[in-house]
Amino acid sequence: MFPEYRDLISRLKTENTHFTRLFDEHNELDQRIKNLEARIELATDEEIENLKKEKLNLKDQLYVILKETDAA
Repeated sequence: MFPEYRDLISRLKTENTHFTRLFDEHNELDQRIKNLEARIELATDEEIENLKKEKLNLKDQLYVILKETDAA
């Protein structure tokens, strides 16, 4: 996710607790979605789609923080 911001992500993960929380939550959702799609865990298609929307929202929030920090 966002390879062009790899160094900034590393820095923010040590300096910004809000960013770290969002980043970790995004990764946890990503793994959960993978498990659901692989049928390791059970869920309806609607539940999976809702999780994907939540993950995308988190990604958008992370991107905003990255852009704002990079511009500063």
